[in-house]
Amino acid sequence: MVAETVHSIASSFDTCFQRDYACEAPDLRRLYENAKRDQWNVSQDIDWNLPVDLERGIVADELIDIHGSDYWTRLDPRRQAQLNVEFSCWRLSQLLHGEEGAMLACSQLVDIVPHNDAKFFQATQVVDEARHTEVLSRYLLEKAGGRIYPMAANVKQLFDYVLSTGKWQIKTVGLQLIAETFAVSLFRMLAETSKDALLRMICQRILSDESRHMGFSILSLPDEVRGFSSSDLREVEDFLREALNLLFSGMFPQEAYETVGFSGSEIEQIRHLRRAAVKGAEFAYFRRLFRREMHTQVVTNIKRVGLMTERAAGLLRGLGIDPGLANAA
Repeated sequence: MVAETVHSIASSFDTCFQRDYACEAPDLRRLYENAKRDQWNVSQDIDWNLPVDLERGIVADELIDIHGSDYWTRLDPRRQAQLNVEFSCWRLSQLLHGEEGAMLACSQLVDIVPHNDAKFFQATQVVDEARHTEVLSRYLLEKAGGRIYPMAANVKQLFDYVLSTGKWQIKTVGLQLIAETFAVSLFRMLAETSKDALLRMICQRILSDESRHMGFSILSLPDEVRGFSSSDLREVEDFLREALNLLFSGMFPQEAYETVGFSGSEIEQIRHLRRAAVKGAEFAYFRRLFRREMHTQVVTNIKRVGLMTERAAGLLRGLGIDPGLANAA
């Protein structure tokens, strides 16, 4: 069966042709200046001559769901490395698809955000996301064995909604406030723990862009949130919950286990093992740190844009996220 590599999403939105060119939002204009200053080139600024030792693996073994279990110890070192590579390719493939989706969403935001300071910055983010898509796809195709896994269902569902909505506020919440927060935490963990020096370099470069992207939501949303009607606010709260639920609940690398030769029953047992590990002390230390950092950053950003309502706090608790983790800066 050939994996789907393209799908169409129906979308409709009004393009705002803004012909007032005076600076309306100095903070966003400064973010735009920083984006121009910090551009980098995938072909020139990444050392593609660095070797990738696939017999050693790519990411830290502790990131693999079965690490430390009987399933892991039964594998010989060669198959452990093979699973590491396939798991790495699956995880990086999901990040790759997310960067492509972000590029498409930002291209829409150029059309629909209301003033030119925001449009200018979003134009730079389109370039950033194109660069991230380029560097991750090149790494997977040229260095990691040439395998790009299909888009996970939860990633597809999130971006299908973000790309189909005509409301720039929803796009910004879904992309810069939620998806970027998840990506920053994951890229940071990969930059700090991966076995492969080239992947660490790539993740560090991507991280240099991602903080600006989150900054757009922090600067652009608070005034909008203050002007929301009760129905608008409820819509955003519901979307916030759904977006977080999709990112936190659906990322299981079934295809990677299938590639290495695990049976369907073994994979289902691994699913249960993974759920139990998340709740237990045996969950890898830096994976616990990643989860806490991600939750803390999500809560902080939600507070900073003014979306931490009593109802939103309750929705977060329902997802296992403590709304008291951080205070708004």
